[in-house]
Amino acid sequence: MIAVTGGHGKLGQAVVERLRGEGRDVVVLDRVVTRGRGATTVDLTDYGQTVEALLGVEDRHGGLDAVVHLAAIPAPGIAPDAETFRNNMLTTFNVFQAAKRAGIRRIVYASSETVLGLPFDTPPPYIPVDEEYDTRPESVYSMVKRLEEDMARTYVRWDPTLSITALRFSNVISADGYADFPSFDADALLRKWNLWGYIDARDGAQAVSLALAKATPGFEAFIIAAADTVMSRPNAELVAEVFPGVEIRGELGEHDTMLSIAKARRMLGYAPEHSWRD
Repeated sequence: MIAVTGGHGKLGQAVVERLRGEGRDVVVLDRVVTRGRGATTVDLTDYGQTVEALLGVEDRHGGLDAVVHLAAIPAPGIAPDAETFRNNMLTTFNVFQAAKRAGIRRIVYASSETVLGLPFDTPPPYIPVDEEYDTRPESVYSMVKRLEEDMARTYVRWDPTLSITALRFSNVISADGYADFPSFDADALLRKWNLWGYIDARDGAQAVSLALAKATPGFEAFIIAAADTVMSRPNAELVAEVFPGVEIRGELGEHDTMLSIAKARRMLGYAPEHSWRD
């Protein structure tokens, strides 16, 4: 049995659909849920509710094998900074701590591409960016994501049998959001903030499934993005216009993602299946 927090969100719905399609038992934990199969209303900023939800609420489940933690204020600017910090930091601590108390050994959770230095007003150290340089938070939202990763590293140091995987998701897009993409070509600056990246929610769900199946004890962080950019314009042209002088490491490709997914490909077997170009 797998708990998915934030299972009614854009990414959460795709994750729940994929996991159930693979034959896994899933319980959704969210602040607001509709009546139906495997859903529990829980305020994850309340530690007592979080512990009870992971241990089992009445007949919802009798114990969990893993937690997928997606519940959060999902981006900077949606709420005041202090509320973003309070909600996201407290929620993640409560989930990690409650999972530890419940004896759950596997956690996969949503980190963010923002830890890489978005919106790149200070240019990235090199392109494509990857997981090899230290995180560079530029907002309170991103700072929390950095602190969550530090917290995850601490939990696995305390307990070497624990597995926590941070998936640094790019901008999550549903298929109905692709209609806007052609308009980005007119101004390279419109989407420079994340190196013109995105992730189809269905491929985000693939990454979650793979992390649940393949992650080993310890902590790992992975950039999870689509295989391509949101632009029709070639990468070399975009980089020359917006980030002149930034070191290019390896081949840019014509439209290949500049948020490197090489580590996720290598360690998880991640292979994006969806593109707006289709």
